[in-house]
Parts: sequence; structure tokens; C-alpha cells
Amino acid sequence: QNKKYTKMVSVPKTKKAYCQKCRGHRLCKISQYRKGADSLTVQGKRRYDAKQKGFGGQTKPIFRKKAKTTKKITLRLECTTCKTRSLMLWGRCKTFILGQEKA
Repeated sequence: QNKKYTKMVSVPKTKKAYCQKCRGHRLCKISQYRKGADSLTVQGKRRYDAKQKGFGGQTKPIFRKKAKTTKKITLRLECTTCKTRSLMLWGRCKTFILGQEKA
């Protein structure tokens, strides 16, 4: 059985990474990327709300067959010199710990 994810990942809070603005490796602060709130003015949301309006019940399918047990972790790197932020895809893991000391 080939597993494409690791069980536990611990990442330090700072790391040297390439900064595109500084054009070199600089010390970066690491945080976990989180999705922002959904916009109400986006075209898809306006279309969905218009379709839902009135009689007729639920018009579009609601996804209920979730298959994945893990989510892909994305790291948000912030350069300490120029404050530019970049994203780095880390991969799938069951548990993600940020800034844990190695024992």
C-alpha cells in the first residue's frame, strides 16, 4: 500500500528561503496559509443566489461523498527584509505542527 502523505510534520517558525524581490535566500517567517472569507459579489455566488430564489427547493447538488482524509498544507513565507509574502505547497499530512522544538 503506497501512502502519498506523512502522518505528522513539524516545521520551524523561521527558515531561509528564496525571495523573488530580494533575489536571494533570506530568513522568512513561516505561517500556515488559511483561506479568506468567500466574497458575496463574485459572479458564481450571484448566479447561485438568483437560481435559489423563489419556489423549487435546492437547485444545485450538495457534495456529500467526501473521500479525502487529509488536506494539502500550504506554507505562507514572509521575507524579514522586504516583507514580501509567497506561498509554498508542502503536501498532504494528517497532523501539522508549526514551531515545535525537536526533542
